[in-house]
Amino acid sequence: MGSSGEHTGEGFLPMTVHNTGFLLDKLGQDCHPLQFLRELTQNSIEAIQRTGGRGTIIWDADWHAHDLEEVYKLCVTDDGDGMTGEDMVRFINQLSSSISEQTLTGNYGVGAKVATAARNHCGVVYLSWKVGQGAMIQLCRDPKSHTYGLKQWHRADGSYGHYLPMEDDCKPAGIDGHGTRVVLLGNSDDEDTMKAPPASPLPSRWISKYLNTRYFLFPEGITVKAREGWQYPRSDANRNYLRTLTGQKPYLDKYTQESGCVSLSQARAHWWILRDEGTAGKNSGFIESSGHMAALYQNELYELAAGRSGMSRLQQFGITFGYRWVVIYVEPHIDRSGSLTTNTSRTVLQIDSEPLPWWEWAAEFQECMPRELRDFVEENSAKSITSDHAKSIRDRLKDIMPLFNVSRYRPIPEGPCELDTDRLVGGTAATAAGGGNGPDNPSVVPSKRRVSSNIYSVFEKRGGAPGKKVETDPIPEVKWVSVADGTRQGDLIEDRAAKYLPEKNLLLMNADFRAFADMESFLRKELGQKSVAGLIVRDALRAWLAQALIETVLGVQGLCNSKQWSRDDIDDALSEEALTGSAMQKYHVYLAVRKELGIKLGALKR
Repeated sequence: MGSSGEHTGEGFLPMTVHNTGFLLDKLGQDCHPLQFLRELTQNSIEAIQRTGGRGTIIWDADWHAHDLEEVYKLCVTDDGDGMTGEDMVRFINQLSSSISEQTLTGNYGVGAKVATAARNHCGVVYLSWKVGQGAMIQLCRDPKSHTYGLKQWHRADGSYGHYLPMEDDCKPAGIDGHGTRVVLLGNSDDEDTMKAPPASPLPSRWISKYLNTRYFLFPEGITVKAREGWQYPRSDANRNYLRTLTGQKPYLDKYTQESGCVSLSQARAHWWILRDEGTAGKNSGFIESSGHMAALYQNELYELAAGRSGMSRLQQFGITFGYRWVVIYVEPHIDRSGSLTTNTSRTVLQIDSEPLPWWEWAAEFQECMPRELRDFVEENSAKSITSDHAKSIRDRLKDIMPLFNVSRYRPIPEGPCELDTDRLVGGTAATAAGGGNGPDNPSVVPSKRRVSSNIYSVFEKRGGAPGKKVETDPIPEVKWVSVADGTRQGDLIEDRAAKYLPEKNLLLMNADFRAFADMESFLRKELGQKSVAGLIVRDALRAWLAQALIETVLGVQGLCNSKQWSRDDIDDALSEEALTGSAMQKYHVYLAVRKELGIKLGALKR
């Protein structure tokens, strides 16, 4: 595979590409393992749109290969405009070349080749028909030189060429006068490329799940299907069949109880509250049906966060409870002075070559959260285990609060303080070494983006943005969450003591944590208490456990203005693992609980 320069002026030497095999392998490593599904699907969509916009794309096994060689090879077939043999040699054998116009916001001309060839050294076969004529090429990796290029064929007329004319008797079903099939051979002749790559979600429906969660909506008039149950006999239509894919939007619209849109800085946040019946295992895993977040761009989903990561991001956006049923897609938009595009491997979106400002959007979304969402969160919050320990904890801590030295600031115009807005909560540290306002820390250029609200603590900095100190309650609110009451899903803080949400100054305590349960059992057994007295044991234990972690949070926050503690260091010190380590102390908690129980249970006995 080489490169060809455009026509240039006299005396100009155009740049060429040396060792394209290494470059393609390196670019391929940057791709998601399933990225090729998106790239080949998108190529088929564009091919169909060039014919008028109506057509079908089918991901299936190449049954010809299976019948002849008894091996499964994955293929995708479309009835788009197709390519001639010369077209395929030109466009497939050049690294950055495409039938569609190459633009920074559209087709790059590298995606499909990089994502497929780097994972199919044995070959990627293209069979295409145009104006009734068929041709085939095979893009593969030479095992000796490790370079990529087209296999040479010995044709029936005795000539040699890089494409082979094809008769209509090998034309795939679904292609009439024009269309293309791409077959993925893998890295060996006997490799099963229908088998899901490692770590794929739901291996039996991996193609359906990936494409449904990669696309928000497929273009009108284009039908996309994917084979499921290919291991079963083809006569078993109940298990071996083609599923029609829709993207996420039709599913969300069908199973929503409330939905809407919120305007943010350079973005819109689309949100849905799902109905219970739509997310209780009804979909068999072919779509993302529980709470998650993603970025939306040109009807595709980027940076999708589901499961534990999705719940964490939803909590950043203020969905602290009920996140299992909430979906948020943030759709960035920019003015003419900026640029919004993807990286080359199309794994992330970028604004002006920088990552998306998720933390800024999170703060804004919390400020203008729709009433329906706010009511939904509060309704689910009410289900959590609540005990009013706040007053007793404040009373115990009030005399030593100066030891914690927690300061809180808010950026405002003409404020008396100077703040380091590059190091807001949830942001990145201004320097790797930390920062602060000492002479050893020179000023840093402030960030272009500002988090407009919900700041619980920032670093002061000489020459920083104006702001003021605010008097707010530094003691975090505590909520006990449990799988039993539906306030905690199994993969959230599983086998961890707690999770701290700085945006809400909220401490979620895991009522199911085994260390807490063991301590409660120990106290009950030691005291021989049951029934009502047993509930007093639990209440006293939870109060002192909560206080221990509250003190940890306050103490760590007091380190914020030290140049040795960066924002990342603070985040690490308040992580789930760090809080769990802090909660594992037992002696002082045990003594405090025993003392309180001696008073309460003695009074109860009397």
